Amino acid sequence: MQKLVIIEDDIALANTLARRLAKHAFEVVIFHDISFHFEKIVALAPDALLLDMKLAQTTSLMSLPALRAALPEVRIVILTGYGSIATAVEAIRKGADDYLTKPADLQTIIKALQGEQELHQGKLEVHDLMSPERLEWEHIQRALQANHGNISQTARQLNMHRRTLQRKLQKKPVAK
Repeated sequence: MQKLVIIEDDIALANTLARRLAKHAFEVVIFHDISFHFEKIVALAPDALLLDMKLAQTTSLMSLPALRAALPEVRIVILTGYGSIATAVEAIRKGADDYLTKPADLQTIIKALQGEQELHQGKLEVHDLMSPERLEWEHIQRALQANHGNISQTARQLNMHRRTLQRKLQKKPVAK
């Protein structure tokens, strides 16, 4: 049984992940913050860490180098709802082994935690990457949701004209 630490500030999601992963031979411990529990996390000596990138007022990217230094053999997987190529590169550079965007299916998470992704075997396939158009569409959808459907506020936040945003929203989502 693999020991897994989940660090996620969304309590419902953390509990759901823990229950589902426990059914797949993971012994799961949940924390909702890194900085307050750093010593406890290190003392557990987990086989894998599943980190939410955005934690309350901070980001787990800041703690990655310290986690990697304290736990050099641990498998670190970032799970984020705010995925971008820039943060993926930064996460890997700072010590993460994998980077997944929400929503990620359970099998993808398990494969990432066990190191079975083709990315880590040096075989990054074209179908593993999202197109720039799809990334933009998902980013717009997250911003719109964060602004409770307010088009004007979302357009200001995204630094684009309101009418341009409306045109982009009328288009169908681009396939991955």
